Amino acid sequence: MDTIPGHGGKAKPIVLIVDDSPDVHRLLGARLRHEDLQLFSAYDGRQGLDMAHALRPALMLLDLEMPGMDGFEVIRRLKDDPKMLETPVIVLSGLQSPQDKVTAFDLGAIDYITKPFDLMELRVRVRSAIRIYALLEMLAKRANIDGLTGLYNRAHFDSRWAEQVASAQRYDRALTLVMIDIDHFKSLNDKYGHPAGDAVLEGFAEILQTGHRQSDIPCRYGGEEFAIIMPSTAPMDAMPLCERIRQSLAGTTWPRHPERGCTASFGVAGAIHAVNEPPVKWLELADRALYQSKQGGRNRITLIDLSEPPRLAKAG
Repeated sequence: MDTIPGHGGKAKPIVLIVDDSPDVHRLLGARLRHEDLQLFSAYDGRQGLDMAHALRPALMLLDLEMPGMDGFEVIRRLKDDPKMLETPVIVLSGLQSPQDKVTAFDLGAIDYITKPFDLMELRVRVRSAIRIYALLEMLAKRANIDGLTGLYNRAHFDSRWAEQVASAQRYDRALTLVMIDIDHFKSLNDKYGHPAGDAVLEGFAEILQTGHRQSDIPCRYGGEEFAIIMPSTAPMDAMPLCERIRQSLAGTTWPRHPERGCTASFGVAGAIHAVNEPPVKWLELADRALYQSKQGGRNRITLIDLSEPPRLAKAG
């Protein structure tokens, strides 16, 4: 799964210091060196913005009075960028007028500390800001996770799928979408109960988690339907992965109903280069391929290649 910027894996949270004074950087580096942080330095507003976009810091410590782009403009541009909107900013400034503070807070700063500052107080405020950021990141991540399977949910799929289609069109890259539906799932629930059905959904999610490549994005699309977004992947290259997943599910024995196995049908839509089709069209074609798999007897894979004239290829 994707890692959280600034908190990926076990990486320490990143704090970006943006100040034109080398003395401030040395002072903060010395006083914060024992904190569980990674410190980075920028010496003007433009450099600070560029580094913020590259690093996605957990916190920015920002001076207001800098040559060229001042701190107010840095905050304004950060908050105008949807990808950087949630970046916390603590202002460290020699400006002490109430109007300057009001302006900074109105623009989106979370705290304002005047120079010269108390270093113990600064450490406490830095810790608090990073803790709040981490909690917000965790909540945002959980909002995109399906509670039963642990896969990304439909909301996350919708946003990532639109991004991937746009990226494939912009950079002329291959892209493949896989839609998967567990066969006869309703009858499984009706005969063995919903706990048995939930166990199958969880088990299939584990198969997807262990079987997909790092670049793939497996999601629970809804109910017993799943999706895999496969960036930079030609449709024919997606077929072996789908086949491994299909065989793995078909070969699984379920403790609640060992006498009854489970299978899934697959619909694959992809292209080896950019195609001028909106995200919804790809979904329609993947659903059409999935329907063909169902109509053809289930437990099989059907491919529609958007790079070529309409045709269907079946496997499984």
